[in-house]
Amino acid sequence: MASHSQKAPNKLISESSPYLLQHAYNPVNWYPWGEEALQKAQAEDKPIIVSIGYSACHWCHVMERECFENEQIAQIMNQHFVCIKVDREERPDVDAIYMDAVQAMGVHGGWPLNAFLMPDMKPFYGGTYFPPKDWAQILLNIANAYPTHKAELAESAEQFAESIALSEIQKYRLGGKESSFTVEELRTMFGQVATKFDPIKGGTGKAPKFPMPSIYLFLLHYYHITQDAQALAHVKLTLDQMAFGGIYDQIGGGFARYSVDEHWFAPHFEKMLYDNGQLVSLYAEAYNATREILYKEAVYQTIGFVRRELTSPEGGFYSALDADSEGEEGKFYVWTAQDWQQALQEVDLLGIPADVFTQYYHITTQGNWEHGNNILYREATEEAFAQAQGIDSQLFKKANQLLQAHLLSIREERIRPGLDDKILCSWNGLMLKGLVDAYKVFGEPSFLDMALQNANFLKTYMRSGNQLYHSYKNGKTTIAGYLEDYAFVMDAYIALYEATFDEDWLHEAKALAKYVVANFYDEKEKLFFFTDIHAEKLIARKKEIFDNVIPASNSAMAKNLHKLGLLLDIPTYTEIVDSMLAPVKKLILSDPQYMSNWASLAAFRAQSTAEIAIVGPEAEIFRKELEQYYYPNKVVAGTFVESWLPLLENRGVVGGKTTVYVCYNKTCKLPVYSVIDAIHQLADVHA
Repeated sequence: MASHSQKAPNKLISESSPYLLQHAYNPVNWYPWGEEALQKAQAEDKPIIVSIGYSACHWCHVMERECFENEQIAQIMNQHFVCIKVDREERPDVDAIYMDAVQAMGVHGGWPLNAFLMPDMKPFYGGTYFPPKDWAQILLNIANAYPTHKAELAESAEQFAESIALSEIQKYRLGGKESSFTVEELRTMFGQVATKFDPIKGGTGKAPKFPMPSIYLFLLHYYHITQDAQALAHVKLTLDQMAFGGIYDQIGGGFARYSVDEHWFAPHFEKMLYDNGQLVSLYAEAYNATREILYKEAVYQTIGFVRRELTSPEGGFYSALDADSEGEEGKFYVWTAQDWQQALQEVDLLGIPADVFTQYYHITTQGNWEHGNNILYREATEEAFAQAQGIDSQLFKKANQLLQAHLLSIREERIRPGLDDKILCSWNGLMLKGLVDAYKVFGEPSFLDMALQNANFLKTYMRSGNQLYHSYKNGKTTIAGYLEDYAFVMDAYIALYEATFDEDWLHEAKALAKYVVANFYDEKEKLFFFTDIHAEKLIARKKEIFDNVIPASNSAMAKNLHKLGLLLDIPTYTEIVDSMLAPVKKLILSDPQYMSNWASLAAFRAQSTAEIAIVGPEAEIFRKELEQYYYPNKVVAGTFVESWLPLLENRGVVGGKTTVYVCYNKTCKLPVYSVIDAIHQLADVHA
């Protein structure tokens, strides 16, 4: 294989996306998505190949090696097609359209995603990963069919385009006027989700298993309202098993994207920022509800991983770490028995026999995974394991910390997985929210420092006026913001206000909300488009409704407007939330597993959201104390002296004491002068 210096680059060489740059020296004449490629296809009357993936995608790398670096296959592609490479993380709008198309063709979606289009961008065929022999045959079949059967292909493409253009409201025949929810309806929704529970290892369904943070947040919110022990038990089972499993990096912290098996044992080793941001939020909230020390450790270690490996000098967070290093999946993270034993000999284990740790992490001589390698996992907390071994738990914990630090230092000497160092606004919003949630629960100053650095980065580098940009790299912002960028950053800013009482963050959130309502809202269907009205016109303008590993931008936006409507007393926002919930209520009730972030909003609406105002010199102390109680369905405003915010206006200090006002539906209880009295008022409402 020729080195890059001996090859001529293709058009991707000028891009900033690490994924596109990975393909810049392929013999395929790749173009980035844009006018040049689309006009070339029309001018030369050639079909288009759109190949979509992302930098941490293992099978994307495999298809590149097998197909796109193959000179003979590249020659067919270059001769008969205009070839476009897309980073799905940069262009989720393009990805969503052609993912819909491939699924409409009866193919189970995934990446790499490969779609064949007419020159007018309408798709007529597609699939995911293709082995080289199959890919070459498909290329030749289409190249031969295009000149002679163009009319039939165009007709097929038109039908797929019409299918793609249907909104979810049309596709699922949604509608309705009822936007309220009852506790009984929440019970029905929980019952639907519970049918998918794995009672042995947690999670929903069988392999592969993805962390689905919004499902477990819904279960926590449902539990808080109903005290249904089954809901909390399943959350704890799932979070325990994930933190024990190979999906969690037992040495360095942080979660991999998913587990290929049903036991959370063997990860697909890429680490994504969006997973880790949300899981920090989830584990922090679960700790607040349960006081399980395992969850605190997961939060601290995961934030440590993000600080160490995904933080840019300016305070932005990078997107992902690859699954592969040295062309081998997971090589950076696994241990042979020989490497393990040598590492154990090099560290002081405080008198605890080395084989105790071999047993704790399930290291075997033959390897517990592929090719004689071991994935570290455990089946108990440090305390429980030490107790079972008859070892002092504090001594074991300290020795384990020394071992982890040593193993981490050894691992740092290995060739690292590829880093996707683009900074995505939406994913940074999720991580920022995670940091703020962790700070609220644990009061750790370094978490707030990281959060403020990131929030100021987003405000400084990824915003122009009230508009956001989606991507940042090498000092340059690119791509107009999508709804997800606004929704997740707004959520984080609202949380940051509630954690600091710095009103600038609330004003930032309000300004973004105003822009979104003006430029994304569809008055007809009462939901938000994924793209700005000023964005590039594609063959369809989509709306995102279903919650997945990342919540749908519409459900996130609805939750934001619910909170802002209360914090800022903007009835219009509350009306928009009503109008958003009404058409999708049918889906929330029937398919809560796929509408789990909506379901959390339903839980907030089934019982009134508490509006808590704290006024006085000890407002910050009161806020910290308040956060030690698990009460998720609330908004909190505070000031040390006075404020013109609606929740704080005309609410002053009584008798020189810091005063707490607990209100529901704009009706307040008597002011109280301690957090515990406020908690009693909150409890009385739902007694």
